[in-house]
Amino acid sequence: MMTTGLPPEIPHFVDREDETALIFEGLEEWSAPDRAFPVVLWGPAGLGRRELAYRIARTWWARTGGRVLTVDLDRFRLRGQLVLGDVLGHLLTLLEVEKIAARHDDRITQYWRMTGNAPLILVLDNAKCGSEVAPLLPPSGNAMVILVSRGPLPDLADGTELEIALSAFPESVSMELLGLLVRDRRLAADPAAARELVRLCSGLPAALRAAGAWVRRNPLFPLSRLISELSVPFKEQGISEVESLWDETYTELRPASALLYRLLAGVPDISLTKEAAAALLGLGDEACDDALQELNRAGFLDIRDLLHRENGRVRLPEWLGDHARRRARLDAADGELATAQLRLVRWVLHQSQLADRFAAGPRLTVADDVLEREGAPDALLENPEEAADPAVAEARKLRAARWLYEERHTLFACVRLAHAHGWDEEAWQLSEPVWTFFLDHPHQTDVSEVFRTANESAVRAGNNISAIVRTYCQLARPLWQSGRMEEAGNALRHAAAGARLLGDSVRGAKLRASVVEFRGMLKGVRGDWASAVQEFEECLGLHRSIPNPYGEMLLLYRLGEARLYLGDPESAVGLLPLAHSMARAQGRARMIGRTGLALGQALCQVGRTAEARGFVEASLDAARGRKSDLGAAGALDVLARIADDEGNTGEAEEHRNAAEELRRRHGLA
Repeated sequence: MMTTGLPPEIPHFVDREDETALIFEGLEEWSAPDRAFPVVLWGPAGLGRRELAYRIARTWWARTGGRVLTVDLDRFRLRGQLVLGDVLGHLLTLLEVEKIAARHDDRITQYWRMTGNAPLILVLDNAKCGSEVAPLLPPSGNAMVILVSRGPLPDLADGTELEIALSAFPESVSMELLGLLVRDRRLAADPAAARELVRLCSGLPAALRAAGAWVRRNPLFPLSRLISELSVPFKEQGISEVESLWDETYTELRPASALLYRLLAGVPDISLTKEAAAALLGLGDEACDDALQELNRAGFLDIRDLLHRENGRVRLPEWLGDHARRRARLDAADGELATAQLRLVRWVLHQSQLADRFAAGPRLTVADDVLEREGAPDALLENPEEAADPAVAEARKLRAARWLYEERHTLFACVRLAHAHGWDEEAWQLSEPVWTFFLDHPHQTDVSEVFRTANESAVRAGNNISAIVRTYCQLARPLWQSGRMEEAGNALRHAAAGARLLGDSVRGAKLRASVVEFRGMLKGVRGDWASAVQEFEECLGLHRSIPNPYGEMLLLYRLGEARLYLGDPESAVGLLPLAHSMARAQGRARMIGRTGLALGQALCQVGRTAEARGFVEASLDAARGRKSDLGAAGALDVLARIADDEGNTGEAEEHRNAAEELRRRHGLA
C-alpha cells in the first residue's frame, strides 16, 4: 500500500475549515490540463501553516490515493540560495527514479516526465520566492502544489491561483484548542482565568500549545498563578518554538524595514495609513513603500488592505508586536521611538488641521497652523476653496470630514501619546480638529477622556490662557451629554475665570462669547430654556459687536432651537430662515444641515409640512455624507413626524426603525 510520506498528524487540529473548503473548491473548479493547481499558505511561524498543508495533503490522499511529496526547501539552501538541482534529485528519489540525471536541465525534464498528468500533491515548505519554485510545479492538471511561505509569492512565474494569509484564532477557537490540549477541570472551574490565559496567547496556535504544556506540567497550580508565571516569558522572551524563526526573519530585513517593524510596535492599539506609516518612519514615502513590501514578503505585515481599499491601513498582529518590542530593546538606538512618535504626532496634527479647515471652514481656533512635515506625504485632501465648481468644493468638504472620522482613533491616540510624553502644545492643539469630528459624532465614548487629557496639557503648559479656556469649553459639552452636569458646570466656571484674563483681541472676544454660549447650552440641557435664551441673546450681541458673522449665524440657530423647546415655533420660524441663509452664504456645510433640520422642525410644528420636508431631507443627505449617524437619526425622526402628519404611516415607521438602528449602533437606543 502506498504511504503518504507525511509526518504523524499533530493532536487536536482545530479550525481552518474555511481555508480548507476554499482550497478544495478551487481544486474542483481547476480546469488547466497541463498545470498544477498552486496554493500559497503564508504568514509568520507559529500559525500552523505547515500543519494545515499536511492536513490538506492527507485529506487529498484519502480521496484520491495519489502520490504525496513533501520538501523542506530550507534543507537545500547553500548560503541562503536554493540549490534547485538537489531539490530535483530529492523529488526524483521520492518518485522512485533509479537513475537520476547528472545535468540540471535533464533533471527538470525527468521530473516533468514523471509528474505529467499524474494525480499528485506536492508540499513545498519554506518557499521564499515564486521564481525559485516555478520549475517544481508539475505539468499536470491533476496535481496540487501547496507552497508554505512566510509571505505572499507575487513573483510566481505562472501566477498563484489561490493565496491564503493565515490569521490568529478567535477566542472561541482558542478556548476549544486549549480545552482539548489540557482537559483539565481548572478551565471549567475558573472560566475567567481560562479566558485570560487564552488572551495571553493572542490566538497563536504555537502559544496555545506551549501554554497547554505548562498547565499539564503543573497540575496543582491554580490558573491565576500559571498566568502570572507565563506572562513574563511570553511577553519578555517569546515562545521558544517560534522566537528563533521570527528572529531569523527579522535579521534578514534591510535596516529601514527593521526600523519600521520596531516603530510600528510603538504605536499599539491603532492602525496606520500608508502616509502615517511614512511619517512614523521619517525616510520618505518611497522608503516606506519599500519597507512595507519587505515586511509583507517576510510575513510580518499583511498589506492587502492597503492594496484593495482607499485609505487602507496596516498594523502589526499582537504577537508580532510583542516580538518587535523585544527586538527594539536589543537593537533600537537611543530615543529612536520617541523621535518617531513625535514625528507622527506632528504629522497627524498638520493633517488634521488641514482636514478641520477644509471640512468646517474658517472658525475660532487657538492653535497656530503646523507647517508641513518633511519625510512623509500629505493625506489626499484637497482645498475646497480652490475648486471652481461648487459640487466639487462640497465633495472636498465631505472628504475632509470623512478623513477626520476615519482617523479618529489615530487622533485620540496622538492626544494621549503627546500628553504622556509631555508634548503639551501638540496635545491641546490636536483637540481642535477632534472638536470638529465631535460635532458630527457626539456621544463617542472616548471623547470626554480625550478632551480632559487635552485640557490637562493646556493647564500644565500654563502659557496660553486662550488654550485653557478653549479646552475647558470643549470638555464641558461631552460631560453634560453623558449626564455629568456638575462637572460640566465646573469646567465652564474655570473657562469663565480664564476668559476674564483675556485681552481685547478679536480672539479673546470670540472666546468670551463662546463661554457665554456654552453656559446657555448647559442651561438648556438642564431644562431651563428661558435662562438659556438670555445667555444666547447676550452672546448674539457679543458676536455682532466684534463683528463675527459665523458667531451671529450660530447664535440665531441656538435661539431658534431654544424657541422650539419653549413651545414657540412661530418665533423659531422667524429666526431660523435667516440662520439657514447665512449658513449657505458662508458655505458652512454642517450648519446648513443643522439649521435646515431645525427649520424643518419649526415648519412642521406650524403646519407647513410640505415646506419642511425639503429642508429635512437635505439635512439627512448632509448627515449621511459626513457619516454622522446621530445627525441622520435626528433627521429621520423629523421625517417620521412629517410622514405621520401626511398620513403615510408606513413611511413613518420605516424612518423610525432606521433612526432606532442608527442609535443602537452607538449604544443610545
